[in-house]
Amino acid sequence: MLTETSVALVSLLVLSSFNLQEAVFRGISFIGAGVLIWIATQIWKVQTLYTGEKVHFSLAKISAMILANGVLWTFWITVCVPRAILLSEKIHFGQFLFLILVEIGWLFSTVFVAFIFSRFRTLLSGPKVVPIIFKIFALVFIYFALDMVYKSIVFFVIK
Repeated sequence: MLTETSVALVSLLVLSSFNLQEAVFRGISFIGAGVLIWIATQIWKVQTLYTGEKVHFSLAKISAMILANGVLWTFWITVCVPRAILLSEKIHFGQFLFLILVEIGWLFSTVFVAFIFSRFRTLLSGPKVVPIIFKIFALVFIYFALDMVYKSIVFFVIK
């Protein structure tokens, strides 16, 4: 979580230091919507949780993997930072409030999903259930992508 938060904070600080106009972030949101749709298509393809391989991760390996994750950087730069900057225009230090709320939400949702999965592991890891769960996640990502596109189009048409 600390490594992911570092990526988020660096992305936020660098982009917010440019003092870009809202139109730039609304334009970046189109790219962010594309990223969300791309992630959704990858999630949609998941059929099983088991690959048959045993993988051992250390804290250093996990941190290196997170820092080298281009999708994470792209997600923060094209999806989250534009929304954080837009919030900062409405609330003083809104970009940092956004970052804190996203990270807290990510932590709680991860713990909640892990708890649910631990309680219903046999049901949720069934070969027919896994693809359905991941398709639901993919549809949520597509919803957020469409929402971003819609709001950006409204911004440019009204402005």
